[in-house]
Amino acid sequence: MSRYPEDESVFPSLADLIGLRGAAHGLELGARRLALSVQSGGYRSVYRGRGLEFDEVRIYQPGDGVRDIDWRVTARRGRPHTKLFREERERPVLLCVDLGPGMLFGGRRLKSAQALRAAAVLAWAAEQAGDRVGGVVVASDRHHARPALPRREAVLTLLKNLVELQPRAPAPAQPELLEHGLARLVHSAHPGSFIPVLSDFQSLSDSGERLLARLSRHNDVLLIHVFDPLEAEPPPPGRYRLGVPGRLVELDCGALATHWRQAFATRRARLQRLAQRLGNPLLTLSTDAGLISVLARGLERHGRAA
Repeated sequence: MSRYPEDESVFPSLADLIGLRGAAHGLELGARRLALSVQSGGYRSVYRGRGLEFDEVRIYQPGDGVRDIDWRVTARRGRPHTKLFREERERPVLLCVDLGPGMLFGGRRLKSAQALRAAAVLAWAAEQAGDRVGGVVVASDRHHARPALPRREAVLTLLKNLVELQPRAPAPAQPELLEHGLARLVHSAHPGSFIPVLSDFQSLSDSGERLLARLSRHNDVLLIHVFDPLEAEPPPPGRYRLGVPGRLVELDCGALATHWRQAFATRRARLQRLAQRLGNPLLTLSTDAGLISVLARGLERHGRAA
């Protein structure tokens, strides 16, 4: 297994994540068009369920919807009047970040570290766009859930949680972790939220799939599959010692190569079928990929598909 670069921290610090704020400039979380209605112009909203706030009343014009007529003002003034609305400016962006034991794996970079960096960039992009930021971070020993709030302080709180909860030592597998995080979002997410889910999805259960389906009915869910190239393609045949000092195991990659590739391909195909069935965009993020370019391309496709 390759060594980590000398100039990159294995475990990102809060300063590292704060330093990604500049990289988020210009990153669009999706087109921000107005809803198709009399009230706000001739475009459909990219985000389902975006709210509209009452703005004012004006005289009825041909083409105005009957449902938008203000009957009290009409009766009082003797002429038909229509309610005007404006689109809500702040959209909840709720990140679901899986930092379970399985994310403590990687060659050039840990999956958990790549997930932290991606979550930080998305959070900063949301803050710069004027959206509210919150989410759920799940880890082996505990988890944090934060409501979507405006301003930079909300992003900093989320980043602190990410740094505190990132896995630093091997721990027993806990398949229910991602499911717990999704369940919290099902009960707390407001309709119209943008919900990026960052995970390797190895522990995604049937119950977790049903929770994703519930979230997808009234929100925009973006699945971000974080993986390491070693999971997709094993190293050359040979015997390798893997793990950390005191917990090393020997692996014969020559004997396991075929099963290794098939297992990863099966997991990826299942995730692709799930994303297609739910209508959720799927972004694949390798630990050795250029983070900003992958996010920019994936979010651009997400905006077009919404």
